[in-house]
Amino acid sequence: MSGVGINYWAVLVSAIAAWLLGAAYYMALAKPWMAAHGWNNEADMLGPTGKTSPIPFITSFVAELIMAWMLAGILFHVGKGAFTIMNGIISAFLIWAGFVATTISVNYAFSKKPPMLIAIDAGHWLAVLLLMGIILGAWGV
Repeated sequence: MSGVGINYWAVLVSAIAAWLLGAAYYMALAKPWMAAHGWNNEADMLGPTGKTSPIPFITSFVAELIMAWMLAGILFHVGKGAFTIMNGIISAFLIWAGFVATTISVNYAFSKKPPMLIAIDAGHWLAVLLLMGIILGAWGV
């Protein structure tokens, strides 16, 4: 716990858990995700070097760390007693529905991405936020 009431260990654990969840999620949905992008195989995803760049993985973890910190901040801001599993789940879902799913839908619509890609990627962020909400709600401040 810190001076502002956010448990940074819970934030870190939430981010790590979310990152691992994302890895499992996209491994399970790799074929439909690649098909939605119009890629035929893993080689289509690679850059000019033919190797996987670490940048997307680092970016993903940093984004999930920030996301967990913000969710913890929102729960803390709601007030005393806000750190419950139910409040974590509800807050996570509302953030996803109000900001994440809507943003992805607009960006992908203008990019002419198929609905399947929207569903897969938005589903990933829903799972990430719900997992974070459960961990932060259970762990508390």
